[in-house]
Amino acid sequence: MPVNFVEARRKLLEDLKKMGYIKSDKVYKAMMQVPREEFVPDDLKLYAYEDRPLPIGYGQTISAPSIVAYMTELLDPNVGHKVLEIGTGSGYQAAVLAEIVAPKAAPREAWGHVWSIERIPELAEWARSNLERTGYSDRVTVVVGDGTLGLPDEAPFDRIIVTAAAPKVPEPLIEQLKPGGRLVIPVGDTWTQDLLLIIKKETGEIEEVPTIPVLFVPLIGKYGWDKEQWR
Repeated sequence: MPVNFVEARRKLLEDLKKMGYIKSDKVYKAMMQVPREEFVPDDLKLYAYEDRPLPIGYGQTISAPSIVAYMTELLDPNVGHKVLEIGTGSGYQAAVLAEIVAPKAAPREAWGHVWSIERIPELAEWARSNLERTGYSDRVTVVVGDGTLGLPDEAPFDRIIVTAAAPKVPEPLIEQLKPGGRLVIPVGDTWTQDLLLIIKKETGEIEEVPTIPVLFVPLIGKYGWDKEQWR
């Protein structure tokens, strides 16, 4: 019997609401719109609505839906925002963000945009095809590069989200964040990481708020880890 992915998605999101991971209508609606099964490998589609990360190749994973929801709530994106994502992976988190900052129901001139940087070219290409197939390619731009450098040509950004763990917050990302902006990033080592909310006040002052312990793949790059350092 074929899986009813829409009902499986709804059940998972209702559970995440009850557990407190989803707090806002905008995050619920965005995650309800995005078909996670289209952002996982074909042989793992049956597990798309289990609340766990799944491997997507090249040593990378798609985050558990609870973590996607939690990070999106912390980021608090809104219609019209320019968002930078570091670590495209399969493109799922970018699609969720696009649903919020550039909803189809809003006039196109009111749309924001998501720029997403992926260091692994093969994953970037797969993410582009996933986003094209699911209707997000006009709202998400995938770039191959070192995400720790940010994207200075498109800066400043209202929101920045990092989906890999850094040893410390990369300075270029702080610099490219607008005053009043938010940055969500896991920081730590192999086994001990905290998810940080960084708020850049209108004065330029930085406030750092630790939230929950997490476990992410390493953020590789000039202002992150190199492969030899990751222990």
